[in-house]
This record gives sequence, structure tokens and C-alpha cells, in this order.
Amino acid sequence: MLTLYIGNKNYSSWSMRPWVLMKQADIPFTEEKVRFDAFDAGPETNFKRTVLKVNPAGRVPVLVDDGLCIWDTLAIAEYLAEKFPEGHLWPRDVQARARARSVCAEMHSGFTALRTHCPMNIEASLPQAGALAWRDHPAVRADVQRLVAMWSELLQQQHKGPMLFGEFSIADAFFAPVCMRLRTYQLPVPGVVTDYIRRVCALPGVKAWVDDALAEQDFLDFEEPYRTGRG
Repeated sequence: MLTLYIGNKNYSSWSMRPWVLMKQADIPFTEEKVRFDAFDAGPETNFKRTVLKVNPAGRVPVLVDDGLCIWDTLAIAEYLAEKFPEGHLWPRDVQARARARSVCAEMHSGFTALRTHCPMNIEASLPQAGALAWRDHPAVRADVQRLVAMWSELLQQQHKGPMLFGEFSIADAFFAPVCMRLRTYQLPVPGVVTDYIRRVCALPGVKAWVDDALAEQDFLDFEEPYRTGRG
């Protein structure tokens, strides 16, 4: 049985990616949630003590399969695609697969301003913080403009389904947390992107993650640059 170690569902965007991928693809796994307990968590914190037992990097997500530990989100996705080829987690067409890998790698290493100034917070509604980030940080605007261009082009090319590459794929799982950010901070995007966000949020795997995130009701002040409390 696969075991996936994750952080708080309300905040952990990297944990969300493989979890949604596995849920949406009907891959059975056991979830081990390890509560975040500090931004600069040292080895003495419960989070670090727990995660270091399975991952030498001390971070989540971590996928464990019969003693094998995979701790990078993209590496987890690639492992799952190889282990469950019948799921077609990457697009079936070779050129589409190359493109999907490219946009996932870009997400994996890029969009730093959006991640920094608009951290994932599914439970919150932060339009004012989003408006300030949009006004004060040109890099945030550039990140969103890149997303709009990428998604619009991919969606215009697809005719066999509602996702970035027609059918649901690793690419949609990778961008699901971005959809959460755009929704939480209400950043300005065109209708084609808004419609895609709505479709992503309606995916059973995404909806299950969001429902769990809302049920946590676990306010972590070090994850909350824009609020002093819930509500």
C-alpha cells in the first residue's frame, strides 16, 4: 500500500498535488497528515521529527512504497505514472506529454512571486490582500499573465475534454493549488481561466481536498501573513 505524507490541507500546496492526482486517478493510498508547527521548524519540532523518519530532506509531501521514499512532488508524479501506466497520468500523445512535462517543470521551479505573495489558504477569502499584491508587485502580475497565456493556449488546443490536455492529467493536479490561490485572492483573470478554475474545483479529487481543508479549522499564525484570526 502506498503511503502519502502531507501537511495541513488548508496551506500545503505541494502536498495537494500528489494527493489530488492519486484521488482523481483512483490510486489507493494511505494518508499520513503531519501538522505544520513552525515556519522555521527545527529538528526538535514534531513536524520535523515525524517527517525526518521517512524523508531525509524533512519536507512534505513524501510518498512511501514498500520502503521506497520519494520526496519530490514531480518525482512522485513520475513514479506514479510509471507504476500505474493504465491511468495515463501524462497525456497519451508524445508531443502533448512533452508539453505537459514542460509546464509542470515550469510550475515546479517558477511562479515564485505568486507563491510568495499569495500563499495558499483555501479557507480564507482575501480579495484586499490580492488587490494589494497585484498593485505593489509587478512580478505577481507577470506570473499571472504567464499563467493566463499558458492556460489559454492549452485550452484552445483541446477538443476532447475540459482540462489542460483534454483529459485530466498530472498538469491539472500541478496547477490545482494555483487555482486555489487565484480564487482566494481574487486576482483578475479572463473568463476562459475562470471557467477552467471552476472545472478544476469541481473535480472529485479537488473537492475532497477542499472539503478536508475547510474541516481542519486549524489556524496557524505563521502561515497567515494577512489575518490575525479566522473569519
